[in-house]
Parts: sequence; C-alpha cells; structure tokens
Amino acid sequence: MLINAEVARQNMIENQVRPWEVLDPRVLDVLAAVRREDFVPARYRALAFADMALPIGNGETMMKPTVEGRMLQALDLGADDRVLEIGTGSGFVTACLARLARSVTSVEIDAGLADAARARIAAAGAHNVRLEVADAVKTFRTGERFDAVVVTGAVYTLPDSFRAWVAPKGRLFAIVGESPAMQAMLCTRVDETHWRDESLFETDVRYLTHAEPPRRFAL
Repeated sequence: MLINAEVARQNMIENQVRPWEVLDPRVLDVLAAVRREDFVPARYRALAFADMALPIGNGETMMKPTVEGRMLQALDLGADDRVLEIGTGSGFVTACLARLARSVTSVEIDAGLADAARARIAAAGAHNVRLEVADAVKTFRTGERFDAVVVTGAVYTLPDSFRAWVAPKGRLFAIVGESPAMQAMLCTRVDETHWRDESLFETDVRYLTHAEPPRRFAL
C-alpha cells in the first residue's frame, strides 16, 4: 500500500501538477513530502491523488492538486514569511504552507472541520500553525498583517478586509468571480495605497460561506 501511494503521489506531481506549469522545486518537494492521502476522508482515500475536487464533509471540498500547486507557487513564500489562510478545509494546504513559511494562521468557519484539520496538521508535524474558528468574511478580526494571504475558497467579489490583512510588499491569492469562469488572482500590495493585480488562470471552485454571488430573481 505504501509503495502504491508513493507511486501515485509521484504520478500526481509529474503527470498532473508539473504539466500545469508548477515548476518551483520547493513546491514540488512539499507536495511530495506532505501525505495528501492522510487529509482525505477514508472513503475517498483511493482518489487522493486524482485531479478532482474531493468532498471533505459538511458540503465542503478539497481543491484539485493542480490548483493547489499553482496557488502555492504563485505565493512565492520565503522561510520568514507569515501567512494567513482563509479556509482551512482538510488542512492539507495548511500543512504545505507551514513547510514553506515561518508561520501560518488559518481561519475555518466550521468547528468540526477545524477540529479534524487540527489533528491532521499536528500528525503531519506542522507545529507552526495557529488555527482559529471564525467567519473570515463577516466576523474575523485581527490587528496583524501578513506577508501572504491565501483564500482557499472562491469569492464573488474580494472583500476589502482581505486586502487590509496584507502587509506592504505582501501577496494575496484569491479565486474571484462567478462559476464556472472564475479567475485565480494574485494581488501584490505595492505600498499602502497601490496594488498590482494579475490574473493567473481560470478555474472553478466552491465559494467561501457568505462570499457567494447575490441571489437573482427571475420573473
């Protein structure tokens, strides 16, 4: 089983992630080191390395490996960077971020998912993670600013508060827009008032809670 998992992991990296223009060796090494199968619910374990979004409970999903790889690469994290993750989910991305950065603060709205992720993250040896249970869109507040902010669910529009948490020269990764044609965006804070926003690729992921498009009423 272990051999099969390692073969499947390498196939995921070489045949899915790398062809999707994920070439940063640090990111590829992290995807090889963090055991993705340990973050997948048991009934989906056989699909842990498939390029598909996997259910993780309570209506939430785990991103495709290709999207995770592009996201980690876009952030270009350094060893001294402090990261804010919005949407812990399974905890897999959290554990990857923890290997690339100095510290990770992760915010998850669902207490059950947070508890499960906390156990998985600890088992993966990521001891530089602080996990908070809060609604990042509506109620989460922090006086800190971070070198990188990463949003693991889509938002119809990017809340101003998310930008406010980014330090000067910091980066914000978010998937913005309306399904099925969302844009993965990298927003770099040039200084206190100026930003450089870049569209990286098109994708389609689940919305964060309270970040969905407004309801439209048809006659």
